[in-house]
Amino acid sequence: MVRLTTATCALGALLLGIAGCGASTPATPRAQLRVVAEPPGASVYVDDRFVATARRLARRPEPLPPGVHYVTISAQGYFPHDLEMDLPQGVTTVNIRLRAIPP
Repeated sequence: MVRLTTATCALGALLLGIAGCGASTPATPRAQLRVVAEPPGASVYVDDRFVATARRLARRPEPLPPGVHYVTISAQGYFPHDLEMDLPQGVTTVNIRLRAIPP
């Protein structure tokens, strides 16, 4: 005769729960923002948060949740450029040449 105590049942349930944690869930589809800018050292902000330089984003797009985002591209000596973008799943590329501030 096997006696199951409350502690034994709890341990078994815990082990079964841990075994189920290895199951993978599908990844949430992401948007990706690629920026190709002149000058390439321009800073890129998404939703008022610095993300990277345009140089880095040209090589490796930034993953973001799909939807509306506010993007600012700026560099010293150039007028900043603001965009409101509705990013779909997949890669969206922004090609931009900032205008120099006249001397």
